[in-house]
Amino acid sequence: MASLRRTRARRGLHAPRAQNSQGIQTLLEAEKEAGKIVTKARQYRLQRLKDARTEAAKEIELLKAQKTREFQDFEKQFTGDSDESVQKAHQQTEASLAEIAAAVAKNKDAVIQKLLATIVQCEPKAHSNAKPGKV
Repeated sequence: MASLRRTRARRGLHAPRAQNSQGIQTLLEAEKEAGKIVTKARQYRLQRLKDARTEAAKEIELLKAQKTREFQDFEKQFTGDSDESVQKAHQQTEASLAEIAAAVAKNKDAVIQKLLATIVQCEPKAHSNAKPGKV
């Protein structure tokens, strides 16, 4: 009986070592697999970040182009109005100058005649503030 126990003990000692090494191998393989999964997850996350940055850059460029067009349209709209306003002001000025020139031409002779009549028909008088004794 004692020999049977020894035999079983020997077998039992060797069996757990084999099972332990097989268990360690399984754990190492699982660890490698987990490392691969983690690496893939990191690569996937990095790729998603790159894609998100690229997409955001595209959206920014589109928005920038849209706002630039809107600004150019706005600028054209109000720049055109200022050109029209300048033209209207120029036309009004020309019309006023033409009216003034016509009034001058119409009244020129009458004004010259009044000036000449006033100069020729001069009646000297003493100023109202002048004192009669001092002249």
